Amino acid sequence: MLERRPLGRRADEIRPVTIETGVSRFAEGSALIRSGDTHVLCTASIEDSVPRWLESKGSGWVTAEYSMLPRATHTRTRRDREKLPGRTLEIQRLIGRALRACVDLTALGPRSIVVDCDVIQADGGTRTAAITGGFVALAEALARLSAGGAAPNKVLTGSVSGVSVGMHDGKILVDLDYEEDSSCEVDMNFVVTGDGRLVEVQGTGERATFSPEDSSRMMAAALKAAGALRAIQAEKIAALGLPVL
Repeated sequence: MLERRPLGRRADEIRPVTIETGVSRFAEGSALIRSGDTHVLCTASIEDSVPRWLESKGSGWVTAEYSMLPRATHTRTRRDREKLPGRTLEIQRLIGRALRACVDLTALGPRSIVVDCDVIQADGGTRTAAITGGFVALAEALARLSAGGAAPNKVLTGSVSGVSVGMHDGKILVDLDYEEDSSCEVDMNFVVTGDGRLVEVQGTGERATFSPEDSSRMMAAALKAAGALRAIQAEKIAALGLPVL
């Protein structure tokens, strides 16, 4: 039973979050997000091509790849050398869907942006941190593209962030670390746009079922937490010379 949240956090309080931009010399966009003890390096690379099924359609594409470094966790995990595990595929598809939700792909033009999210250290919430940091890396790449005159300034249609929420003994907790995530009866992941709209909701009753009312309470907590994340993102976006979304 959790007697006290790590760091003495309130139930509705996110972990300390910092986002550092420009951390990669070669990537068009990059951000290192630290959410408590979860650290994720996000890089955005611009490619002058699109998937074959988008050729000649005048549309761009945004996708993501996700991986966890071998010692991101307590014990070493083998690198994905051949076939990607199902969990990894699920997470990177989620990140890609989340980032595409805030991009005008037609305005982007016939090019792709690949956002790589590499978990340096994992303490719960890696997929949501990857979405939050990945958006900032994507924004930096688009700022460079716009500065060079290769794309309009309004490729971004909004912002997006991710937050985890859990239920422990009937109490709603936001932004779960590993200890909390592994002991909650219910856990959910919310992907939220800057104007409070939902991109995706993932919910699982790990040790108990949950009611529609529980789901509503968890959503309300997620929307509040997403607002705090948006404020952190907005500060970084403004520094890049882009409109605050």
